[in-house]
Amino acid sequence: MLRIGMLTSGGDCQALNAAMRGVVKGIFSAREDVEIYGFQDGYRGLIYSDFHMLTSRDFSGILTRGGTILGTSRQPFKLMRVPDENGLDKVEAMKHTYHKLSLDCLVILGGNGTHKTANLLREEGLNVITLPKTIDNDLWGTEMTFGFQSAVDVATDTIDRIHTTATSHSRVFIIEVMGHKVGHVTLHAGIAGGADIVLIPEIPYDIDVIADVIQGRSAAGKSFTILAVAEGAISREDAKLTKKEYKEKLANRKYPSIAYELAEQIEQATGKEVRITVPGHTQRGGSPVPYDRVFSSRVGAKAADMILNGQYGYMVGMKRGETVMVPLEDVAGKLKFVDPDCSLIKEARMVGISFGDREDSADSEEAAVPETAAEPEAGTKKAKKEKKAKKDKKEKGRKAKKEK
Repeated sequence: MLRIGMLTSGGDCQALNAAMRGVVKGIFSAREDVEIYGFQDGYRGLIYSDFHMLTSRDFSGILTRGGTILGTSRQPFKLMRVPDENGLDKVEAMKHTYHKLSLDCLVILGGNGTHKTANLLREEGLNVITLPKTIDNDLWGTEMTFGFQSAVDVATDTIDRIHTTATSHSRVFIIEVMGHKVGHVTLHAGIAGGADIVLIPEIPYDIDVIADVIQGRSAAGKSFTILAVAEGAISREDAKLTKKEYKEKLANRKYPSIAYELAEQIEQATGKEVRITVPGHTQRGGSPVPYDRVFSSRVGAKAADMILNGQYGYMVGMKRGETVMVPLEDVAGKLKFVDPDCSLIKEARMVGISFGDREDSADSEEAAVPETAAEPEAGTKKAKKEKKAKKDKKEKGRKAKKEK
């Protein structure tokens, strides 16, 4: 008998059900002596033994359904080692539930925080396989995560719809897109939706540059401007603050989000009327787009194959169009940032998109992106060599401008 536990953790997104369906259909296509235990509301169900037996019928007809049939909740990794209000050791409780059910494997679907806990369980001796779930597409070790393309589709549709009203009323519009720490969704939706200005956390913006772009468009006879802004976008001034100082500023900020602060600054700098649209959780909801249905089915099937072959301790990722096994210890605690020097950013600039920075000025500052931002992997000789080459190239550019 093969016994498999399954849970979805963290924020919901499209294609969670499709991914679980891929796992289950893949398992049952190979053998019939299988028991599937679904844990309710993520790690909470594993901690408090809140589970129910699932059959293959439970996964029928859910390929296109958004959300998760198992429910989900957020269980911060930093609190996993902290006993609950009744003194319960959460880690020991999860291990107890796992062994009580005699599970052969635990399949976990989630994002960054989820993977930290999954790796902790691996270190505690449990057989774990994870699937890359997050609309942010910021998991290290995979080129794609399910939910991302669906979120981009929603954000792009919002920008498309705003275009018509922005044109009609000659206004400046800010569309605030999800993404606290990384800007993948905003970047892709901004390009796809034809935004004039795209602001992401990886490239600190200058409000004067934004004002110049808006005024420049007006001077060129373009009466409206559309900004796609990640909720974690940050100014050059704020980027210089320490983490503690920035958290204190956010705690005392009078604005509900970055979009409202930007709107006020733009109105003061340009005299233009600014409107804000926040698609919010609609970016997580609804039916997954075809790409996410295919992608989640593939990683689910790959997970099934790994279970059948006893290959545990990995996240299923995607590289160069092929499913791959990524060691959990390489994924946990790392973020995949947008590389400010990547070809996508350069090409976006070439088609006229501004990132609110002075990319051509001698005093431009590099975004504070950790070495784990892009391939090749940080810490390798190749990564260090490429980083030094970029630094030398920028230094030569500064010297050349000074000589002129």
